[in-house]
Amino acid sequence: MTKHASPPALEGAIPGWRVIRSDAGRLWASRETPFPGEGEWDGPPYRTVDADTFEQLRAEVERQEAAAETAR
Repeated sequence: MTKHASPPALEGAIPGWRVIRSDAGRLWASRETPFPGEGEWDGPPYRTVDADTFEQLRAEVERQEAAAETAR
């Protein structure tokens, strides 16, 4: 079994997002509430994102939050 570097405590690691680690070690974040005005599935902002590292996941979450601000 492959060991993965432990991310910070996942609960509350990114406020407003639920962070989990898959069995394969990939990190996922899902926004706890929909983005305001959310209704499109074919483009950002995406409510669920994934990444290989916690730093990449945090950056992807920040991109989605920025996309939501731009879409307003």
